Amino acid sequence: FDRARQQNRFVILDLEAIWCHWCHVMEETTYKDEQVVKLLKEKYITVRVDQDSNPDLLARYGDYGWPATIVFAPDGSEIVKRRGYIPPRFMANLLQAIIDDPSPGPSVRVEPVITPSLSSNLTPAQKQSLITRYSELFDAENGGWGFIHKFINADAMDYALSRASQGDKANELMARHTLHAALDLIDPVWGGVYQYSDQLDWQSPHYEKIMSIQTKSLRLYSLAWSLFEIDSYRHAADKIYHYLNTFLRSPEGLYYTSQDADLNLEIDGDKYFPLDNENRRALGIPHIDSHIYSKDNAWVIRSFVAYANATGLQEPLDQAINIADKLAMKFSLTDGGFKHGLNDLAGPYLSDSVAISQAYLSLYQATGNQSWLSKARHTLNFIELTFKDNALGGYFNNVISNSSVGVFAKPVKQRDELIQLARTANIAYHYIGDEKLRSISEHAMKYMTSET
Repeated sequence: FDRARQQNRFVILDLEAIWCHWCHVMEETTYKDEQVVKLLKEKYITVRVDQDSNPDLLARYGDYGWPATIVFAPDGSEIVKRRGYIPPRFMANLLQAIIDDPSPGPSVRVEPVITPSLSSNLTPAQKQSLITRYSELFDAENGGWGFIHKFINADAMDYALSRASQGDKANELMARHTLHAALDLIDPVWGGVYQYSDQLDWQSPHYEKIMSIQTKSLRLYSLAWSLFEIDSYRHAADKIYHYLNTFLRSPEGLYYTSQDADLNLEIDGDKYFPLDNENRRALGIPHIDSHIYSKDNAWVIRSFVAYANATGLQEPLDQAINIADKLAMKFSLTDGGFKHGLNDLAGPYLSDSVAISQAYLSLYQATGNQSWLSKARHTLNFIELTFKDNALGGYFNNVISNSSVGVFAKPVKQRDELIQLARTANIAYHYIGDEKLRSISEHAMKYMTSET
């Protein structure tokens, strides 16, 4: 932004994912178009960022999908926010329109100020509204929640399995219907789970394999096997566990981030993944993002613990403990928090420390070792001291540097992270009895239960 002010230019951010098919297409088409290149060179400062490496940008623009394209004025204010692939001609027209009139467009809206609730509890009306919405979003014909993309919604499935474990037959049927349908997203050759299907029948997968999907699916199929003892659920968990250890495990025992959907632009996932093992390997292996992040590895810990609990196997539990020890050695901060990656440009970030807290609690639940409980408490205390918004409730996603300008001078609060924090601190409170832990959960919930 300093350069933008000095040179009277706009800043355009291409926020991408390394595993994203349409990000690669846009790079090879839109950003190599002659007119687009000309306009960018004349009037823009171009920035490309991997969202996996920058949780602050992921939290701020994650709802826009990948690629996300954001154009800023030199003062850091937003002019345009676009989601998904932008064709060359449309991009050229957009860039010229901003030059002609840099007023913020309709995609930029002022975020409402949230006034925290006086109570950390959902009102009866709020709770009923959520349950009604949850039921309405279930696709009774195809399984799954939602009527556009098909994947296992982990939060909805957690709720369904929790209710099913208490004898709720309707939720058991929803869970089993979804888990059975989602088996079509598991790679029958190598294992692992494709990200989602863009058709309601689960038969049109997007072939990228990203860590969040792998670990959520492994944990949920393991829990479902424990509840229902259906062989296909155990087989699914086995396949995901095998994939993680075969393709995404680093030599040191930590885990990589993702595997690309395509071998290259000529051989995309639709051509590649229907092949058998021999023919796939003859062509090559789709790119694996070998970055290692603490959040992703904390997810691996939770899923391996769930798999070990369900199967009685010792190896995944030993692996989970080994991951936790290595994370503490390589990523821990002196006051209980965690870095995101080994070479963070910003941070720390709330999401990493929440995920680590959850991982520690899962290890305590599996082993009874009090040291894991102590570590979880230490990390939750770091969250309280580092990210808490005392003025308006909730917890910020990241720590803002003094040099931040424009929209980046105000950190965001990410709904899913606050939900996970509230749940995690609440569980820790029930184990430890420390009122400070309950206050963390309540402070997060007062932001979530606000009516404004």
